[in-house]
Amino acid sequence: MSTTTTALEIDGLKTRLKETWMAGDYDRFSRYMEQGARIFYEQLDIPAGCQLLDVACGSGQVALWAARDGVNATGVDIAPNLIQRAQARAKAEGLNARFMEGDAEALPFEDASFDVVTSLVGAMFAPRPEIVARELLRVCSPGGTIAMGNWTREGFVGQMFKTFGKFIAPSGMPAPVLWGDETVVRERLGHGVSDLKMTRRHYDFTYPFPPAEVVEFFRRYYGPTNRAFASLDGTATRTLRAELEALWSTHNRAGDELTVVQAEYLEVIATRA
Repeated sequence: MSTTTTALEIDGLKTRLKETWMAGDYDRFSRYMEQGARIFYEQLDIPAGCQLLDVACGSGQVALWAARDGVNATGVDIAPNLIQRAQARAKAEGLNARFMEGDAEALPFEDASFDVVTSLVGAMFAPRPEIVARELLRVCSPGGTIAMGNWTREGFVGQMFKTFGKFIAPSGMPAPVLWGDETVVRERLGHGVSDLKMTRRHYDFTYPFPPAEVVEFFRRYYGPTNRAFASLDGTATRTLRAELEALWSTHNRAGDELTVVQAEYLEVIATRA
């Protein structure tokens, strides 16, 4: 992002980002991603009683898994409707988890407040990654863990975003998938950590319906896809749908009536210096 970007432009961009993530129904969408969130969380082996912050938490996937294990979990997200859903889910299960609206670029917490700071395909979408990196480091206690899962440019989701890019003007912010590049992550976080491990892993998208229905599911419930389709006219809408259906079909590992696609992400596990 240009250094000449004004505060007014940043505010406008963040308003559009909030609208994007409030669109559709991310809570419903994320239910098919819960097993992957559990795998991501369990890799961290967090002891009960720890203080965990999940940044860009959505409707609570990682924080809820942590709370079920006796971790003191907090989640923040830019979209208030998702925070409401996370709060309702925690209350329904009687979990020790709190959720609040918050910006990954201005986390509402004191320095060194958390033993573990996580973000699973969330903080990567904030517009100013250097500020995000600084905030993740700031709220993590010395010796604590910062863990991210970030879609890669080369992986399936990176290819899906590339498809959107044919139809939609650039946002003006750095590509979110740069958080899936090891060199970039080292530049952003390396100065503040004593150890940094990065591993490319696969997130399984598994749906009990065929690729064409998966595209429609994303259009209805996943904010970025929902907004992409809403911004196009009839001809472009049909072309985008056809390209997305082809992408899902090409990568589908299941039969005609099911969809199983592996999406690569970069697992980042850092120790705060």
